[in-house]
Amino acid sequence: MEVGIVGLPNVGKSTLFNALSQARAAASNYPYCTIEPNVAVVEVKDSRLPEIAGIVKPEKVTHPMLRFVDIAGLPRGASTGEGLGNMFLSHVRNVDAIAHVLRGFEDTSVVHVEGEIDPLRDLEIVETELFLSDVQILDRRTEKLKKTARTGDQHAQKELDFLSGVRSLLNDGKRFKPGDDLDPELAAALDEINLLSSKPVLLVANIGEEPSAELTVRCRGIIEEAARARNTVCLPVSAKIEAEIGDLEPEEGTMLLKELEFDQGALDRFVRACYDLLEVVTFFTIKGAETRGWTVKRGTAVREAAGKIHSDMRDKFIRAEVISFADFTACRGMSLARDKGLVRTEGKHYIVEDGDIVLVRFGK
Repeated sequence: MEVGIVGLPNVGKSTLFNALSQARAAASNYPYCTIEPNVAVVEVKDSRLPEIAGIVKPEKVTHPMLRFVDIAGLPRGASTGEGLGNMFLSHVRNVDAIAHVLRGFEDTSVVHVEGEIDPLRDLEIVETELFLSDVQILDRRTEKLKKTARTGDQHAQKELDFLSGVRSLLNDGKRFKPGDDLDPELAAALDEINLLSSKPVLLVANIGEEPSAELTVRCRGIIEEAARARNTVCLPVSAKIEAEIGDLEPEEGTMLLKELEFDQGALDRFVRACYDLLEVVTFFTIKGAETRGWTVKRGTAVREAAGKIHSDMRDKFIRAEVISFADFTACRGMSLARDKGLVRTEGKHYIVEDGDIVLVRFGK
């Protein structure tokens, strides 16, 4: 999974990135401190993997991975190229989900590009730029399709009619969310366009150091309400403090988190929120020297999940042997599980469940 951290300049994106990754990305008091995206890859610890490894005893254990991408500030006018906006928006198109950082702290040493602290205004500015960028992409695509449709190409006309409907939604400020029944041909066209406004968005409330301070309470409430209105998740953080926790002793860090009223560190809370946002499940593979966890979107068929491991497994898929984590650990391995009939043979349409252990059989 890849999550892009976005927001206006000087809202604490790079500081949050440091808190999540301890990568010490540049974080300074001027717009566009981040030009090229900072990227960090972190392990998502899953307590089930050590249990599986204790039975299988592999040479290597690999947890699922999450990539954070710290993308430069998106100012008002980004979609028209303001502040290198077009380049920065192109970085956003490559991610699976967006973590939108909204400023809820006051600091006279860190200027706000819009003047006063107003998270709802900031949210609407960035949302507008994402929508406008999508409209531009759709307009360029439809101009090409119109030329092809004039020749009588039915496929082009079909896509043209579909994209016209999508554009109408965006014009009304509404996100387009494709349903499961979307025509595969149109779904492929949509994947190619890769709409920014259709990506899942997590709202990150970057609050001050005092949880009970008036500004903190007010801004956090505004962002939580905005998240509810958008049917998404709000994640409160104090990026500055949590970026410093990595330099403290574990006990000191835990005490500081409690003072901030957080039950876990920034990374664990962020991962949990992203998993909820993306609706992912984890499955495991145990064949060979490596035992590994993989993440796929809930509802993914096993053939497509196999493609995460290797494209040959998807393209030459024959069948999959599947057992639940609970059955595998109860039987202490595959041998007894097979004897008990707990290992199932599944075809390509089987939907992967969280905790499945999967052995893919594929052709040469």
